[in-house]
Amino acid sequence: MSSFDTLHILNKSPEHPRAAQCLDLLSEGDALLLTENGVLLLSAGSLPAIGKVFALSPDVSARGVGNMVGNATLVGFGDMVSLSLQARRVISW
Repeated sequence: MSSFDTLHILNKSPEHPRAAQCLDLLSEGDALLLTENGVLLLSAGSLPAIGKVFALSPDVSARGVGNMVGNATLVGFGDMVSLSLQARRVISW
């Protein structure tokens, strides 16, 4: 049984149109994994209120937003694989 309906993996910065599309399509039971420039969403204060939010720790550190994690859970590369396996489907943005 899957833990998430959909795992959305977002690597786009907050001002990119796909970031807005991704956030608009998040549903209850989904999870959001922020990677690469997607972790900048942490500093934009735009984290969604629904679903679970994860952020790739090396990307958070590289972009200097570690003090802005909020309700996001930091994960490593191994956790990223585990999250993908827990989802019924995965969408990369």
